[in-house]
Amino acid sequence: MPLGSLGRSKSGKHRPPASEEPVHDDHDLSSYLAALAPETALDPETTAGSSFGNAQVYQLRLQLMANEQLKELAAERQTSPQALATEWVMQRLEWEARQRGY
Repeated sequence: MPLGSLGRSKSGKHRPPASEEPVHDDHDLSSYLAALAPETALDPETTAGSSFGNAQVYQLRLQLMANEQLKELAAERQTSPQALATEWVMQRLEWEARQRGY
């Protein structure tokens, strides 16, 4: 079954872009993208990232072996490495708070 021109004219060039329709402002999408965008330029070596809602984003650098181990453990638990690391950090913070009597 032939595939057709796949958007090309007989001359082999792409079709000209269709006339643009007015773009509708999507407030939810705009605010989501704004929350993801860093407010200031961050030093690439810093661990602090941008915030989203009431959460702070951190960058975690692991040695290759630790990264592979984290991936394997996450796969065994049918979760993502990020979710597993977050769970561990939350558990440790809870433990630390109990040790301090909070």
